[in-house]
Amino acid sequence: MENILIVDDEKNIVTIISKMLEKWGYNPVQATSGDEALEKIKTIPVDMVITDLMMPKMDGITLTGKIMETNSNMIVIVLTGFPSIDTAVQAIKAGAYDYMSKPVQSEELKIKIDRCLERKRLIKSRSFLKGLNWALIFTIPFWLILGIILAKILR
Repeated sequence: MENILIVDDEKNIVTIISKMLEKWGYNPVQATSGDEALEKIKTIPVDMVITDLMMPKMDGITLTGKIMETNSNMIVIVLTGFPSIDTAVQAIKAGAYDYMSKPVQSEELKIKIDRCLERKRLIKSRSFLKGLNWALIFTIPFWLILGIILAKILR
């Protein structure tokens, strides 16, 4: 079960999104500030983050940037009740995977979460396959040399 961190200074929004995530089979992790979110990321393995844009002390764009500094593979979706092209561009530049306006349609959020997590799984499997390729590249010559030596010995 994937852990999804929800960050919003409005506790009721965090609760509503958490209930949706539980219903969809995800494990919600809750934070009501950017600082609390960064602490949770350090202590809990988080698969993705859904954060509000407008929060006191640390906004969602700053939070996204700080998350990307420590984990550039983290997937972040930024939510806002005050959408604008400027903030959307800033969020994407900071490293957000997507930007959505509130109120969020549950169907649309589920689709975006599923796509994000599928992308993360594909990236992980690609990394595994790259490692496997390198392992094969290094082990095949070894086995060929060993075969040649055994063939000469057994003649």
